[in-house]
Amino acid sequence: MKKKVLVLGCGGVASVAIAKICQNSEVFSHLCIASRTLSKCDAMKEKWQPTTSTEISTEKIDANSKDQVVSLIKKFQPDVVLHLGMPYHNLVIMDACAECKVNYIDTAAYEPEDTSEPVWRAKYEKRCKEVGFTALLEYADQWAFDSKYKEIGKTAICGAGFDPGVTSVFVAYAKKHYFDRIDYIDILDCNGGDHGYPFATNFNTELNLREVSAMGDYYENGKWIQVPPMSVKYVYNFAQVGPKDMYLLHHEEIESLAKNYPEVKRFRFFMTFGQSYLTHMKCLENVGMLQSSPVMYEGREIIPIQFLKSLMPEPSSLGPRTVGKTNIGCIFRGVKDGKEKTIYIYNVCDHQESYKEVGSQAISYTTGVPAMIATELVATGVWNLTGALNCENFDPDPFMERLNKWGLPWVVDENPVLVEG
Repeated sequence: MKKKVLVLGCGGVASVAIAKICQNSEVFSHLCIASRTLSKCDAMKEKWQPTTSTEISTEKIDANSKDQVVSLIKKFQPDVVLHLGMPYHNLVIMDACAECKVNYIDTAAYEPEDTSEPVWRAKYEKRCKEVGFTALLEYADQWAFDSKYKEIGKTAICGAGFDPGVTSVFVAYAKKHYFDRIDYIDILDCNGGDHGYPFATNFNTELNLREVSAMGDYYENGKWIQVPPMSVKYVYNFAQVGPKDMYLLHHEEIESLAKNYPEVKRFRFFMTFGQSYLTHMKCLENVGMLQSSPVMYEGREIIPIQFLKSLMPEPSSLGPRTVGKTNIGCIFRGVKDGKEKTIYIYNVCDHQESYKEVGSQAISYTTGVPAMIATELVATGVWNLTGALNCENFDPDPFMERLNKWGLPWVVDENPVLVEG
């Protein structure tokens, strides 16, 4: 029986996932696209309906309203809800899906929209004291739904993009096929693309700037170690991209991987940035434009980072002008058959090739394609564990097979250069 999927969101990542769902009509018979801007949904339908036998419908919705989400789920009756909007809405949508007894998938960990909100701030500070965990985004609130999803016999996957998502599957695949024990994991996210702007972000501006300006941390020997933002830098020579400056950041998959692979001695995450980006970001941070707490301006409240977002190029508009490639993957060091072993599993994605296929640059492509793959695996029952889980909890093989099929082929380098330190 063919499956029905409800996609919440209609931005850059959603546009890729929608395109791939339409290519996968053998699995998906019906697709509903819903967001607060109905015209965007209608434009997606107009673009892709002539290309597919998947029946497309559209709806207007406020994803922060549980009642509206519940009403739409009951109306459309999907097999999976794929949430590709803002992660501020994760908890509301997970709650709605649990009430309606339907599977749920997203691509990024929950974080609050207003980080000055007293109840959240108190909880955040308490958690930092307890475990040394410093990031604004975390999985704890989503994992709290685990028992509810087990009770209803449904799956909730937290983080099914590329990182988190594919990188987590790479870890499970490496452990299954290449190692008896993994000791060190470095996740490397390199965007070698050039869009020609002096300052722009390749995915949601607000989320990108919040992520980069936050405290960095990594996990080593059972503890979180905190470092100032962008204070740890290495130069790494990426295949098909070349040498790039990369910086240690917090990233949410480290939290889930540390939970699911406690034997690993250290997890780190690095992302590449150019000097122009960093200079602009630091100037904006210094004048308060990156803060997510409301301020008064001419008698009304505004949130500076949201105002900044409105002035910057829309990430989904960067596709036609972005050239170059991404290289995202994981370097593993461990032991196999009593011998030390090191491998690098990675994908290279070309911005212009992505744009030719689906009209989006590679950052959206590398997130939207895995989201569709996870949706297929859950909808068809290939991934059938129940609870609130992460991608590394599932059998990696069917996901890895589909990465090759759907446009994200991967490479295993058995002699990679290690990251310093």
